[in-house]
This record gives sequence, C-alpha cells and structure tokens, in this order.
Amino acid sequence: MVDLSQYVFEALRKDDKFVLYRGKSKGDGSGILVVSPVTEYPPPQILQWQEHAYSLREELDPAWAARPIAIARHWDRTVLVLEDPGGEPLDQLLGPARNASAASDAGGQPLDLGLFLRVAIGLSRAVGQLHQSGIIHKDIKPGNVLVNSVTGQCWLRGFGFASRFPRERQAAEAPEFIAGTLAYMAPEQTGRMNRSIDSRSDLYSLGVTFYEMLTGSLPFNASDPMEWVHCHIARQPESPGERRRDIPAPVSAIIMKLLAKTADERYQTAAGGESDLRHCLAE
Repeated sequence: MVDLSQYVFEALRKDDKFVLYRGKSKGDGSGILVVSPVTEYPPPQILQWQEHAYSLREELDPAWAARPIAIARHWDRTVLVLEDPGGEPLDQLLGPARNASAASDAGGQPLDLGLFLRVAIGLSRAVGQLHQSGIIHKDIKPGNVLVNSVTGQCWLRGFGFASRFPRERQAAEAPEFIAGTLAYMAPEQTGRMNRSIDSRSDLYSLGVTFYEMLTGSLPFNASDPMEWVHCHIARQPESPGERRRDIPAPVSAIIMKLLAKTADERYQTAAGGESDLRHCLAE
C-alpha cells in the first residue's frame, strides 16, 4: 500500500474529469503520479475507468506506459496511483493548459519539425509496443501522453477505455456516451460506420495528435458531439502542409495516411508509420 501522506504533490494537468498530480517522496525523493477525480462525488463510470486501468497493470510495461500500482483514498477521493516515468504531459508541451476533452480549443503552439519528429517516433514506438501486448488504447490524445522532450521517449496513460480484444464493434450510441474523446476519435469508433474497432483505430487518433503537434490546431473544429462525428466520418481535413507551408510534403503525407477514413487505407501497424518518420528524420 502506498502512503500518499508521505508525498508532496504538484498538479501537472487538469481537464473536466481528472487532475493529474506528480508526487515527490518527503523521504527519498522518489516520484509517483496520482490521477484524482475533479469532484468529491464523481459519477460511477469515473471509478469504473480507474478500476479498469488498474486491472491492466500486469500487461503494461514501464518502458512505454505509466503503470498503475494502486487504488487509494486521498483528498476524500478514490485516486489511481501510477509509477512516474518522468517527462511532461504532451498537451503542456503544445502550449497553455487546454481542456482537451472539450477539444474546441483555439489551438496551441506547434512543435518545430525536429522536435516533432523525435516525439512522433517515440509515440509511434510506444503505441506499437502497446499493440504488441494485445491492447487497444481507444483514447490516444496529447493529454494521455507523457514525453521526454530531450530524448523524444513517450509513455502512455489514461487506460480507462482500453480493450484487450483485438477487434470489437462499437454500438451506435449517442455521441456523448461513446468511450473516448470525440476530437481524436476514429470514424469506426463512433459506431456509425458498420466497421469494427481494432489497433488501426488508435493509429487514426495518433494522426490527429500528430496533426495538432505539427500545426498547433486540430484537423477539425466542431461545436457539439454530432458535429464531431460528422467531421470524422464525412469531412476531409486540410493537409498539415496546407496549414503550414514549412511542413515537408512527406511528413504531411504520413499524417494524412494515418487520418484515412477507412482503416484499410491507414498504416496497418504503428511500426510502419514509425519507419517512415525515421526516414524523414534522417533526411
């Protein structure tokens, strides 16, 4: 059992559901992360997401994940305790704190090309290793990524929606009840395409994340859940190269391939995208 009273905490990021804290031990200076619900009495699904993430702990590797180690009571809340791999939330790297779950943000600060490529390679590798372990994340976005901006190494967190199934069908629910974050969600994840969710759904979310890293904005803007669903299913995004003239065509093409509407037209593995990104970095 982790004694959280022995740690000094600072808040790293906050959205409408959770606050992520980094804790340093008063004794030996070792670190942990704590994910706490925003409210003292959160809805039941918040606790279910925490318990589900904790249930995956044996399958998550500290090389690419911030691994859950305990569920505890602290600040009069049920909190999820994670190992701290270091790094900072990717959404913090992209500019001022933004509410990514609302995801109608006005945009952040784009990364310079060299930093983008290092981080994109690191994030592709983490997603690829996650998939090799038999897990689909289903909520890849900057707020669920920790990054070492010097080395580019990335760690995933936010496994509350993750699935052990290699393929599953999303029922056509009202958009506000679909598991995941609508702004980053693959078309088939919306439940309106008669296609199954598999690891390639995460690759679409990876494409949205890369788009935001490189341009400072999301590929689509929408004002309500149904509009987000329509964007992902029916609208073609402007390519990153059209948004920013200094983005090389091969880099823009990688992102647009990840953002293909049908999974068959995307990269089939994260390793495929990683290989092309490494080629761009070498160039």
